[in-house]
Amino acid sequence: MPQHFLAVRDISADEFNYIVDKAIEIKRDPEPWSESLKGRTLAMIFQKTSTRTRFSFEAGMTQLGGHAIFAQTQHTQMGIADIADEGKVISRYADLIMARMMYNRDLVALAQGSEVSVINGCDDRYHPAQALTDLMTIKEKLGRTEGVKIVYMGIANNVSNSLSMASIYAGARFTLCVPEFDPPAVDEEQLAILRANDRYEETDDPAEAMKDADVVYTDTWINMEHFNNPEFAEEKERRIRTFKPYQVNEDLLRLSGKETTLVMHCLPAHKGYEVNETILYHPNSVVFDQAENRLHAQKALMLWLLGKL
Repeated sequence: MPQHFLAVRDISADEFNYIVDKAIEIKRDPEPWSESLKGRTLAMIFQKTSTRTRFSFEAGMTQLGGHAIFAQTQHTQMGIADIADEGKVISRYADLIMARMMYNRDLVALAQGSEVSVINGCDDRYHPAQALTDLMTIKEKLGRTEGVKIVYMGIANNVSNSLSMASIYAGARFTLCVPEFDPPAVDEEQLAILRANDRYEETDDPAEAMKDADVVYTDTWINMEHFNNPEFAEEKERRIRTFKPYQVNEDLLRLSGKETTLVMHCLPAHKGYEVNETILYHPNSVVFDQAENRLHAQKALMLWLLGKL
């Protein structure tokens, strides 16, 4: 069976941390890896729109000497054919598949049919490639992940699901500071694992959460596909009222009591909502380095999945 990366828990903590370390190494000195995937093909399947996921995976595969094929699902038979069957067929053409899907169930079906490794490029429950990048960025900036306090502020969603498990894998302390969970993202099995770990905590009090924070992280409160959807207007207004106290801004950052607390966001950001107009450009913000690191972390991931590390 191929090794898939649909969620952080698909690999072990040791494997996760090994990939993080190799990502930092590859970023520092990419040349030795420039022909590592020569003749290899990555199939990139997109049901959701993307900037960072598409550019980072395609550029990464090119920089490793390989080739990437981009396909939007509406331009394939995936909407009418059995998804598992489509996965089986695509895996006969490609050495790896990366899929960015609306629903986790469709990604799982694709992986069940595939004869090669499938990477989750984001779905409604998980975003493990982002979490790999996030821990790489934290280790790069702070020199360690062990004992680092990471605070996730806003709505519990696919990003926080992956970041929380990745943080525990990396020996960090993780605080989830949210007033509610996004229903599709709820993973009761993972929550049970996390809540049994003394390095994981939950609170709805931003001041309590931010005390001694080394990192504060946020994501959009409103899914990108819903942001300008008139049918979602009432829910959008409710979320703005609910989540505004959790906005990451300079006042919230000061609550950490540290001058070095990093600001992180997986982007794109809705300025004036989960972040204010200026915090992304604060001296403590690493969001654009974090975005760049998608390239390096995913290169390490692809190399590892193909047995090249």
